[in-house]
Amino acid sequence: MSETQRQALPAGPLAPAHEAPPQPHARASGAGRMKLLLYGINFAPELTGIGKYTGEMAQWLAAQGHDVRVVTAPPYYPAWSVWPGYRAGRYGREQWQGVQVMRCPLWVPAKPTGLRRLLHLGAFALTSLPMLLAQWRWKPDVVWMVAPAFACAPGALALARMSGAAAWLHIQDYEVDAAFELGLLKGDRLRRVACAAERWLLQRFDRVSTISARMLERARDKGVDPARLRALPNWVDVSAVRPLTEPSRYRAELGIAQTDVVALYSGNMGAKQGLEVLSGLAERLQDRTDIHFVYCGEGAARAALVQACAALPNVRFLDLQPLERLPDLLGLADIHLLPQKADAADLVMPSKLTGMLSSGRPVVAGARPETELGHVVAQCGLLAIPQDADSFAAAVRTLAAAPDLRRELGLRARTIAEETLARDSVLHRLEADLHACMAAPRGRD
Repeated sequence: MSETQRQALPAGPLAPAHEAPPQPHARASGAGRMKLLLYGINFAPELTGIGKYTGEMAQWLAAQGHDVRVVTAPPYYPAWSVWPGYRAGRYGREQWQGVQVMRCPLWVPAKPTGLRRLLHLGAFALTSLPMLLAQWRWKPDVVWMVAPAFACAPGALALARMSGAAAWLHIQDYEVDAAFELGLLKGDRLRRVACAAERWLLQRFDRVSTISARMLERARDKGVDPARLRALPNWVDVSAVRPLTEPSRYRAELGIAQTDVVALYSGNMGAKQGLEVLSGLAERLQDRTDIHFVYCGEGAARAALVQACAALPNVRFLDLQPLERLPDLLGLADIHLLPQKADAADLVMPSKLTGMLSSGRPVVAGARPETELGHVVAQCGLLAIPQDADSFAAAVRTLAAAPDLRRELGLRARTIAEETLARDSVLHRLEADLHACMAAPRGRD
């Protein structure tokens, strides 16, 4: 978890890179009611990552009076195991928060290597296709698909064309680029073929949105018409996640003194996070009895991290915590830790950053200054060399010794969250863009 006084800040890279001109809302049925089909492998009740955001979006749109359906898989993330109460091998339907959810069979690898991840995503694209195409009778106004899994894009486009719907692709992660940059896929010829297929599909969606300005630039580089691009950053409920006015209850539960400094990592523990640096960081600061490291989350890389930290008395591990405890968990931090592999630093904007900023605490992030993540964190924390434990340790030492600096950077973090990432503001803009997308001419064949 998956998580003030205002100070004037310059317009940062989190600001929308493209704003559509104001347009009158289209009318689907009733007073602007839309029929929206959301399609993606991750959905609620997953508590972290893409499933969290797609679930919150579906719930919010349904609460506005729209008719929302979802084609998805059973929850399995971040533990890579289908949750109790769900079945991996069968289709199912349920009602959730006013949303009709259709779940499709899913193969979940116990050890998600690069090839197995691709097979996992491809399997969902196949098993979900019958359920997806059956929705043509319902005639959705917009087919909204989230990537990953990009293998689902042909099916989403086919349904949109069959039903006369607008086709919207939302990119949380450039999975094709990431697969090659992280070495999960290799070979120049394979990369050319994969990128050509991705480019062809991207250009056929009526709208393409993504979560950061740099990722929008990448979509333009892949040939998407700028007029079709929209910024849709991951958001945070700033009314729920806010700076604590009293010490976090986790301090007492973990036996950490109020005067000591807590450096917290909370989120998915997967391959792209570069978590190896966290054990090295704690090892370099194990002589500092006033600095404690708390690592919270689940994922494929957790077991290796636990083993690497086994002999370190300054490290505590927490399992994924209940959603209602998220504000208290994020408020435990005096310093948030955001490791990131250098090769992935501008392919994704980490979703966990939103909660960190909203909690009003400074961030130490592994990012190059020229990246978008680097630009954001430079306003509200310190940058470290990606995957360099010495650099992370130096940044943590600096902040641990400077409570006034931590307070100032925390205020800036909260301001960024309030001004650019507030949930209702982001989703109201999305709602208006969905209406405009319905009214616009349809995409290319």
